[in-house]
Amino acid sequence: MDIANAYNSWSSQYDTNDNKTRDLEALALQKILQAKSFKHCLEIGCGTGKNTAWLLSICDQITAIDLSKGMLEIAKNKIQSDKVNFIEVDITKDWTFANQTYDLVTFSLMLEHIEDLNAVFQKVSRVTAVGSLVYIGELHPFKQYAGSKARFETESGTQVVTCFNHHVTDFIQAANASGFQLIHLDEQFDDADRSQLPRILNLVFEKL
Repeated sequence: MDIANAYNSWSSQYDTNDNKTRDLEALALQKILQAKSFKHCLEIGCGTGKNTAWLLSICDQITAIDLSKGMLEIAKNKIQSDKVNFIEVDITKDWTFANQTYDLVTFSLMLEHIEDLNAVFQKVSRVTAVGSLVYIGELHPFKQYAGSKARFETESGTQVVTCFNHHVTDFIQAANASGFQLIHLDEQFDDADRSQLPRILNLVFEKL
């Protein structure tokens, strides 16, 4: 299903339906970034603001962007702060919205919807300075290999969102090519049970 239309349809139930991937990624982001502070955060794929509210506790200003108008409307109603600027953006297009330098860029459960990782990291490189961090929280490739994809239920049946499989090395190589080095890698498991397939892949890169 087309990405923007899918998330517009999903937006009304996104915060309330049972979603282990959504919940586990949110906890992982907090665990990884909790001891840090930032001036300007670019939150890519903010959705309904599931991470935005927490990011406000560690960031002075947030530019929160998403492809889905429906998701953004919920986020705007949920989080009313002059520290956050919500913008409807397709990150595969020109980044005309980016008029400053960010010291934190976050991707939460959205790079699976982007086919060309290299192009995205090139754009991130242009809006970050040396020492800036890039956080990634994605459905683990192992889950993708097993057939898991972003999906939700509607009256007409299960809707599967367009996704692309990215291997761990795909993320690392794309980041390296744009001047970022990996400084943190982690995996999150359902109920912390490491005998299962990991659900979430976490990567943190630093701009060289």
